[in-house]
Amino acid sequence: MSKKRHEHHEEHADESWLLPYSDLMTLLLALFIVLYAASAVNTSKFEEMSRAFKSAFNSGLGILDRGGITEDSELKRRTTEDEQRMDDGKKSKSRETLKQEEQQNLEKLKQDLDKYIQKNGLSTQLETQLNQSQLLITIRDNALFPSGSATIKPEAQKLGTAIGNMLQQYPGYEILVAGHTDDQPINTFEFASNWELSSKRAINFVKVLLENPALDEKRFSAIGYREFRPLESNATEAGRSVNRRVEVSILRNYAEPADGSNEITLNAIANEGKTP
Repeated sequence: MSKKRHEHHEEHADESWLLPYSDLMTLLLALFIVLYAASAVNTSKFEEMSRAFKSAFNSGLGILDRGGITEDSELKRRTTEDEQRMDDGKKSKSRETLKQEEQQNLEKLKQDLDKYIQKNGLSTQLETQLNQSQLLITIRDNALFPSGSATIKPEAQKLGTAIGNMLQQYPGYEILVAGHTDDQPINTFEFASNWELSSKRAINFVKVLLENPALDEKRFSAIGYREFRPLESNATEAGRSVNRRVEVSILRNYAEPADGSNEITLNAIANEGKTP
């Protein structure tokens, strides 16, 4: 009996997996190429791209540049603030120094005036007062003018000349001359009221001071207050006599505020940095 011989056929393996495998390899290769390209950027190409983004999106500020610019700006701002604080400290110290020098100058001027008053027996007619805003020289009207007149007495010319010579030594101050009257009305051909009388007396005394050519007339001013700033009551003759006066104010350039705080208030900004 014949046996059938079974022929063995070779089985072929399924190779369909090769297709996705080759795709995966291709993708990995592309990824490695991209990574390599990113690690070796063409500088010129990158700069061109950066400039394009600047113009298109940020008005000249590139996204990649913004961080550096912010840091630089912050550094410059801090440096500017530090320099400003240093400058403020120097100015504060300078003003304090000028304030001390001004105090010394005004004290010396007051001493000179007091010596003149004492030497010439004028203590009942003149007095000086140094306060936080000014050196004030108060002159009774009878030391300067005849009653009801604004004409300087001949003997008062000497007083005006002496005061002008002392002021010459301290040229950096504003000088205000104010005329005051009592409340008794006046109505003459020359003076319709105490406004005219007080103003004219102040003006005439300024003219006497400015006979000294060394004085700067731009720093002098005159004003009439009439009877509205009395020192005493006008109810008595003694009070009215005190109220009739001329005041010469040497104004501080660096004055303490009225509230007593430590801040320095400039009387005249234009005088900052000038030593009187």
